[in-house]
Amino acid sequence: MHTEDRWAPMRARFWVEALAGGLSALAFLVTLVWHDWLEIVFRLDPDHGSGALEWLIVAALAMVAVTCWLLARAEWRASSPA
Repeated sequence: MHTEDRWAPMRARFWVEALAGGLSALAFLVTLVWHDWLEIVFRLDPDHGSGALEWLIVAALAMVAVTCWLLARAEWRASSPA
């Protein structure tokens, strides 16, 4: 099977999981580098400057990204020819 043919049989589920993983990873990196985006964008400070909420968001986004990528990988492997 050629590389070009490999992408054709992918179900929508693979693309949704891969995209969600990529977006979660991007949000993870943004939050890791620019940790006060929550206060700037939403104009609120739920943790009163401690940074605890930002670290919770970083951890949650990392877990979502890894989970989505693992699900996409399982979908990829399930679609591979026997």
